[in-house]
Amino acid sequence: QVQLVESGGGLVQPGGSLRLSCAASGFTFSRSDMSWYRQAPEKERELVATISADDRTDYAESVKGRFIISRDNARNTVHLEMYNLRPEDTAVYFCKARGRTQPWRTPRDYWGQGTMVTVSS
Repeated sequence: QVQLVESGGGLVQPGGSLRLSCAASGFTFSRSDMSWYRQAPEKERELVATISADDRTDYAESVKGRFIISRDNARNTVHLEMYNLRPEDTAVYFCKARGRTQPWRTPRDYWGQGTMVTVSS
């Protein structure tokens, strides 16, 4: 069974930092592209950052230079380091995998339940 479990969210003041983690299991993590999405209250879910299986990264313009996505294939974990947080970063952050449960299957998307990040003074 595919599982994606996010952790590390919480309340932080503007300008602060947080590190989110996503523990993955049930699919071939090392060959899967991993992403972080976020959804603010009453807004659409948006892509924040992606790290591919070959370690290429992409970031939303709004977080470029402030967030860093990384992966640890030995631990099946993806991280999102967030610096200089702003109130507009407040959202539920979701981990998403595009992976395969078996090598012969086509890839599909899997989602975690999310972790809340609140940036407020």
